[in-house]
Amino acid sequence: MSDQQKYTGEQIVVLEGLEPVRKRPAMYIGSTDFRGLHHCLTEIIDNSIDEALAGFAHNIWIMVHPDDSVTVADDGRGIPIDIMPKYKKPALEVIMTTLHSGGKFEGTAYKVSGGLHGVGAACVNALSKLYQVEVRRENKIYFMEFSRGLVKTKLTEIPETKISRLNQILPSNITGTTTTFYPDPEIFKETLEFDHKIIIKSLKDRAYLTSKIYFHFYDERQHIERHYYFEGGILSLLRELNKGKTVVHEPIYLHRDDEGVGIEVAIQYNDTFAENTPSYVNIINTHEGGTHLSGFKTALTKSIKDYAERKEMIKAKDDTITGDDVREGLTAIISLKMGSKDLQFEGQTKGKLGNSEVQPIVAKMVREELDMYFEEHPDVAKAIVGKSILAIQIRKAARAAKDAIMRKGAFDSMGLPGKLADCQSKHPEECEIYIVEGDSAGGSAKQGRDRKFQAILPLWGKALNTEGMRLDKIVGSDKLKDLIIALGSGIGETFDITKLRYHRIILMSDADVDGAHIATLLLTFIFRHLPGIIEQGYVYVAMPPLFKIKQGKEVGYVYTEEEKEAYLKKIDISKGFDIQRYKGLGEMNPEQLWETTMNPETRLLKKVTINDAAKADEVFRVLMSEDVPPRKKFIVTHAHLATLDI
Repeated sequence: MSDQQKYTGEQIVVLEGLEPVRKRPAMYIGSTDFRGLHHCLTEIIDNSIDEALAGFAHNIWIMVHPDDSVTVADDGRGIPIDIMPKYKKPALEVIMTTLHSGGKFEGTAYKVSGGLHGVGAACVNALSKLYQVEVRRENKIYFMEFSRGLVKTKLTEIPETKISRLNQILPSNITGTTTTFYPDPEIFKETLEFDHKIIIKSLKDRAYLTSKIYFHFYDERQHIERHYYFEGGILSLLRELNKGKTVVHEPIYLHRDDEGVGIEVAIQYNDTFAENTPSYVNIINTHEGGTHLSGFKTALTKSIKDYAERKEMIKAKDDTITGDDVREGLTAIISLKMGSKDLQFEGQTKGKLGNSEVQPIVAKMVREELDMYFEEHPDVAKAIVGKSILAIQIRKAARAAKDAIMRKGAFDSMGLPGKLADCQSKHPEECEIYIVEGDSAGGSAKQGRDRKFQAILPLWGKALNTEGMRLDKIVGSDKLKDLIIALGSGIGETFDITKLRYHRIILMSDADVDGAHIATLLLTFIFRHLPGIIEQGYVYVAMPPLFKIKQGKEVGYVYTEEEKEAYLKKIDISKGFDIQRYKGLGEMNPEQLWETTMNPETRLLKKVTINDAAKADEVFRVLMSEDVPPRKKFIVTHAHLATLDI
């Protein structure tokens, strides 16, 4: 029998302690890129928030240091340091070196907690080259140090603090826990640098959701200091999300404690067509939703639909209010607090709530409270129903326009736009499409491409500015119509990500102001009406070079003024050289376009991601809407950051 055929107990490997975390880190923190890096910090911060939710902490301090380490401190009870008889080790050591340990499983130490899985601190410890903890209890300071999950310095009582500059800021004579960790470069190979913007966004969210708790943030690298404290809770967050938008009514606030579940809901419609419904469980952002969000949406649809029918507000017999209709222009926040003992998240990163019993509890509460609110506030109810009826009319008009698109496409070859030069492969994961500015560049791209997997769709002139535009108007545009048909995923209620024909959608425009404007218009359209393809990571921006530098037979391409200066320093300029500044893609022949911008081996692409959807929404609205004063204010405020190409 060959070794491959053998399958015995000798071949079974058991990973001890924290080995599984280091072996498969993405299973525990989601990824090892910047998202996983920041998730580690979130795990430590959330442990301190759990102390606050339990009523034992009132302040949380966070400091980012220049050496890629971070410190988190609180004024809670301090992690227990007494010896656990079963393990014959201090509780602090067990918590930091053992998966599924902590005070959150039996529901006694923490009634409400986001740290369900009990692997947070231990995981971060395992993925840190150095991990230091100070515990302040009973007027004493205890210190312990780890490296990659292993004890480096045993539990020791120390006379004074020793691990962080942050401790100089902390009030004297307080209890609590201070943790400093240095992410391991063996794990986080892409980056070790924390982004203060991501941290601040996370802290603001948590400050909104845990009212009357102070968050103190310091970044020693850039001398940034921020403090957050909100009395208003999710109503404050709702107003922040709708800041600068025209709202339809005053905020609706619903709350109830039912069957051991604390439910808070804040609702407010604005005059846009976008839906924004962030959801939280025990202050954890459930960015993938879950049973609490689905329960809310079901109840919201039924309440609005029933009110419209009771008041005979729907005139056409064939008009029916759908879930999509009631969510147009909706901003709502759903926040749950429930016992950590019964909490079920899907995935270690806690992106989705899985408790099936929560859906009917939330649906019942929202339905009853909202029905009562509508009867007591008929003006608000009629305004919301009116927005849903308008959505029905827009949907019907958009469907007619989309039908016209499909009829038009049916007369072309295989139903695809005539200008599209499609690729040979029919496997979306292999295929990419270049959305190219102008017929001239489109011609070069068609000649220079690899036909096996690269498709080319030339667009001439500037696309529509779709910010705030109704869908039925959008699908009437020839340029966008061709793009919608080429992508194949549909749009609006017909959108289906599984039908997308390309998994790399590359915007390629000239490296000038007009080219940037065209790319921005297309990104506005995609962000507003096809956000799913950005969320899946399918959208890219091509980076054509600015300069071609030739010396003899040697040719180099550079993408910025800084790169040009650096390149010139590397060559012997006394031998002479030529510099060509590219004004547009059309100036490149097919070979140059392939070599610089389309060859996967040499090209430079920028991936479009949405790290902060609310911020992205605000920026698009300010810069692309017809409302001039906010745009003027933004430009004046940020003018000093602009690089002028004169």
